Parts: sequence; C-alpha cells; structure tokens
Amino acid sequence: MSRLILVLGDQLSHDIAALREVQTGDVVLMAEVMDEASYVRHHPQKIAFIFAAMRKFAGELRARGLEVVYTRLDDPDNSQSIAGEILRLAAARGLREVIATEPGEWRLIGALGDLPIPVHQRADDRFLASHAEFEAWAEGRKELRMEWFYREMRRKTGLLMRGDQPEGGQWNYDHDNRKPASGDLLRVRPPVCEPDAETQAVLDLVEARFPGNFGRLRPFRWATDRAGALRMLDHFLRHALDEFGPYQDAMLEGDPFLHHSLLSPYINAGLLSPREVCEAVAQAYARGEVRLNSAEGYIRQILGWREFMRGIYFLEGPDYTARNLLDHRRALPAFYWGAPTRMNCMARVIGQTRDHAYAHHIQRLMVTGNFALLAGIDPAQVHEWYLAVYIDAYEWVEAPNVIGMSQFADGGVVASKPYVSSGNYINRMSDYCKGCAYKVAARTGPDACPFNLLYWDFLDRHRKRFARNPRIGRIYATWDRMDETRRQTIRAEAADFLDRMAAGEIV
Repeated sequence: MSRLILVLGDQLSHDIAALREVQTGDVVLMAEVMDEASYVRHHPQKIAFIFAAMRKFAGELRARGLEVVYTRLDDPDNSQSIAGEILRLAAARGLREVIATEPGEWRLIGALGDLPIPVHQRADDRFLASHAEFEAWAEGRKELRMEWFYREMRRKTGLLMRGDQPEGGQWNYDHDNRKPASGDLLRVRPPVCEPDAETQAVLDLVEARFPGNFGRLRPFRWATDRAGALRMLDHFLRHALDEFGPYQDAMLEGDPFLHHSLLSPYINAGLLSPREVCEAVAQAYARGEVRLNSAEGYIRQILGWREFMRGIYFLEGPDYTARNLLDHRRALPAFYWGAPTRMNCMARVIGQTRDHAYAHHIQRLMVTGNFALLAGIDPAQVHEWYLAVYIDAYEWVEAPNVIGMSQFADGGVVASKPYVSSGNYINRMSDYCKGCAYKVAARTGPDACPFNLLYWDFLDRHRKRFARNPRIGRIYATWDRMDETRRQTIRAEAADFLDRMAAGEIV
C-alpha cells in the first residue's frame, strides 16, 4: 500500500529518516503553508531561504525518481497548514499512512499526532545524541551543564581526541577566544550567493505576501541548495576558521560577520550535516591549516551547544517556552522592531538583524539578550522575537538559548548564572560605545549608559535569588560598598529610564 512521506522545510537532507523508508508507490509531500510562515512574523529572508531551498530539494528528489507533490504558497487549493495538506493529499490518493521525521517543535509534533490517520514519527537521527541518550546522561544529575555533556560527545565521536584524552591535553580553549577585534580591510568577507531565477521567484512571492514583516528582503545573500552550502563551508575552512577562535566574541560596527561561518542556516535546514561540518573542521586542524583553539571552539558550538540545546528542549517538555521564573513582565520595546534608540550597540545589532537576518552568538546573548534580561522584558516576547528575526532560528535550538541561556527564565536549567553585564563588557568586546549618545564610563546622570544603571538595578531587584550564587554573588559586595545615596540614585534613574522606554520615548 502506498504511503505519504512527509518532508518539512528544515529536513532538507537526502538521508533523513522518513526518506530512507521510501518504497515503490510512495508519495513525498512538501508544502509551503501560511501556518508555518506566519505563526511568528518571520524575517522575510528566513521565509525566502526556506521556500527556495525546499523547491530546489524537491527538484533533487524528483531527479532521484521519487514522486513529489509540492504545494506552493500561492497554489489556490493550498489549505495553508501541514496537517491540512496531509489530509488533502491522503484523500486525493487514497493514502492511509504517513511516515514523517520528528519535527523540531512540540507544536508540530502535536499537530501530526492529532491527525485522524496514522502518522509514524521517526527519530531525527541527523543529531549526534538521541533523546534517549540525552535523557540517560541527564538522569540523576543535580545540574545539567553543557561542558560535561560536551566531553561525553567528544568521547563518543572521537573528534579532536587522542585515545581517551582531548587533543592538546585540554577539553576547552575558551580562555584563548576572547579577544576584541579591530577593523581590517583585508579580512576576507563571506561570499554572496546571487539569487538564481528560482530564488528570484521566491523573493517576489515573499515580497508580495509578507510586506509588513520586520527585515529587509533584498539584497539576499544566502545559498539555497546543498551545492551552495558546501561552497560556504569550503570558504569558511579556507579563509575564516583559523581566526574564528580568538575573535568569536568580538563585535564591530562595520563588519557584521568577522570570522563567523554563517553555516548555521544550512545546518539547521539540513543542507549540511553537523557531523560532516565537525569532521571537516577537525580535518583542517589535523592538516595543520588552523589553530587548535579555533577548531575546538567551533566544534564546541555544534557538538556541545547545539546538541545540548536540543536535548534540553525535548527533556523539559512543551511548557518550556512559557517559563518566567524571574517574573519579568515588561513589553518588548519598539526599538527591537526597528524604532529609533540612542543606544548604539542595540541600534547596530538590531540594524544588522534587519539587514541580514543574522547576528552572531555574543551579539544575541550580550547585547539584545542582556538588555532584555536587565530591563525585565517578558521572556515569552523575547523568545518570539528571536524565533522570528533570525534565519537559523527553529524552536528546538532557539528556545533553550533564549528562555534558558539568555533570559534565565528557566531558573538555571541551562545556565548556572544569569548572563548580565554592564556597559563595560560591550565596550571591551566592541567598538559600539565610541559612537553612542551615552557614555559607557558614566554610572549615573543623564549620559549614563543604560546598561550600567540596569545592571545594578537587576542585581538589586533579584538579590534574594542571586546573592548566594557562587558565580555572581560576590558582586553584591561592590553594591554594598556604595553609599545609600548612590544606590538610591541608581534605582531612581533605572526606574525613570524603564518608564520612559515603556511610554515610547526614544531612549
């Protein structure tokens, strides 16, 4: 009996579990639907990237001899939901069984499970740790820390290992990877993949159907097939990986990409596999082409953080995105959606996000995420913003990074401390402060950097929770040494700033 084989927009891998089960007579379904394109207001480049990559992947499947039914967004009979398209095709062809690879969001897992026909959701084994493996690792542990999980993954894969010992004698070279960067006209920029005719047609569609979404659609720089993704990987290995490590935390106004790979959209959509990328990086190190701290730092991003985030998302369950342990309730400010702000760091990172649907991990964590946490923004709104605006954002990876790592809304499941800082960190790791209307050295007064005011106000508001935290508690001694008048000034000026922000003033 013929079956329906479902392939989702982030499952563009020829060896995905559902496709491995294709038999003669089976029909592959791929569908562009409004439900997936609009459940948050996705960046136009994100929508265009996924749709164009889906169309090209469908062509590759047809070239393999598979029958593919592909629903385009503007097809008149489109039901505009994955569930609806499954039922429509099943009814038209008399298909009574669906084979799917498990989606990366609880929302879709539930939608498939609620269908009135059997849907067999196979494990997504593109990941290097299964749900069962992560659950076994997590069982009985008082704290779930990425570093310990990462070491287990290194042992399992053998990446950067010499027998049972890590290459170079250390597991982690993060202390070598915290250098600020300077402008460099000779730094090699990542290539731009000029849109072909098929991608241009998708860009026109997205422009017409999503005119009000935050973000610029053009120019569009992204590869939209595996061949292009492989060229991007090769470019990174040859031109950027060696200096990725030392400068991975750096931020510059005039250089949004620095030595970052820009590979996460391709890995998360399935055009590249995490294993092949990690192996390519390890091989570049073995050939003597890149330094160890760069190879280890990059592999840790994938083998450590990426796998750990997925493990946390599925371990913690469908209610994870609703967590708000710190009871933060402020609305997300309009400048996250492009309204003016006097804070240059925020303007630069959000402007870069608008233009490229991209910002690197420190820009997300220590600028936009740091501000949201310090200001007490509702983490659900912060989560939806990150899910919407970044081209590589899917809930399984985005939610733990935001709810857990960035906003500490899970109370420490992901992070052992809140990732907060004053303006000093941003000044040390970027050139943003030089062009700011505020003064990073000013602690109080009309020119004081808002990060300085909000940092101390945050710690003061949450003293009961964090005073005994071994990684942050000692900072309270500095607060306590301030005279009471200064502490009251900080509290009052922080409150005034937040009130003006909430009222819609330009801050």
